Amino acid sequence: MEVLNDAYYMSLALEMAAKAAGQTGINPVVGCVVVKEGRIIGIGTHLKRGTGHAEVHALKMAGDEAEGATVYVTLEPCSHYGKTPPCCERIIEAKAARVVVATTDPNPQVAGRGIERIREAGIEVEVGLMEAQSRSMNEKFNKYITTKRPFVTLKTASTLDGKIASRTGDSRWVTGAAAREQVHTLRHQHEAIMVGIGTVLADDPQLTTRADVPAIHPVRVIIDSKLKLPEQARVVTDRTVRTIVVTTEQADHAKADKLIAAGVEVIRAGKGDQVDLAEAMRMLGELEIGSILLEGGGKLNGAMLEAGLIDKIIIYMATKIIGGLQAPGTFTFDGFEKMSQAIALERVAVEMAGDDISIAGYPVYE
Repeated sequence: MEVLNDAYYMSLALEMAAKAAGQTGINPVVGCVVVKEGRIIGIGTHLKRGTGHAEVHALKMAGDEAEGATVYVTLEPCSHYGKTPPCCERIIEAKAARVVVATTDPNPQVAGRGIERIREAGIEVEVGLMEAQSRSMNEKFNKYITTKRPFVTLKTASTLDGKIASRTGDSRWVTGAAAREQVHTLRHQHEAIMVGIGTVLADDPQLTTRADVPAIHPVRVIIDSKLKLPEQARVVTDRTVRTIVVTTEQADHAKADKLIAAGVEVIRAGKGDQVDLAEAMRMLGELEIGSILLEGGGKLNGAMLEAGLIDKIIIYMATKIIGGLQAPGTFTFDGFEKMSQAIALERVAVEMAGDDISIAGYPVYE
């Protein structure tokens, strides 16, 4: 039986915040619970960028009863005027007696100012309860708000021997239905999905979210150094989802004009014959794309890993062995000379996805 205490109410706030993953754009997910005399009198979650924050929804529900109450919130209340007024002022106006905050906001515009403002108003503030859980939940936001670069999650599916397709290129299906369903949830939870032109030419994918219920479709990003993208490809003809092609300064300008006329955005990153991936991440960040699900082939995966641009790796491993000297692998790059140079993963989590194994972790770069 769970005990009614600060951890209980903060757990509820965190659970509510987690349910909104993928809905808030470059904003964080936040949950808030207002409690008075052992009763929950208000709950709220930030649901969409530009709309009321979690504290606003929870305090509105609590109404006049919020006076003297305790406010549990998973992220420091904002202190600046953005698309919405500062939440710290709303808490002060409600005359709450105590505020429990999971973690401070890494946003330089907040960074402790919200907590300071509430304390100046004579309200007790406690910080740090379930901080690790809150920071993990907002790992995408935390990177983007401090670097202006998107958080990149690599997702791939392979056999036990590391193959993402057979020697003939057949990849349907490496993993089972349960793993594929999880992938569509991952797409919903990221602002963009990124693949290389090789994937588009081989599979003509739609790159949308397909689920039993409607889900948010991510922006489609295609890395295409030579601008080979066919005008009849589904990522071009389907205009229901925004498509961005990243190419180089050298790429055919006439072809770019045709793609632009078809509704595709074209950005140029790099003056050589290959896309400068670090520059591409910077430019995508400027377009306010805060998170990317990388579903590339071995070449793009390898290039992104070599450049240190992958923040998280999720591998769905099927309990199959397909072999093949020419069968494509998960990562295609020159590799390292010694095992001691290999890129290791930390904070690794392993679980089953149907009959497949899901391995998730964070690469450690020297």
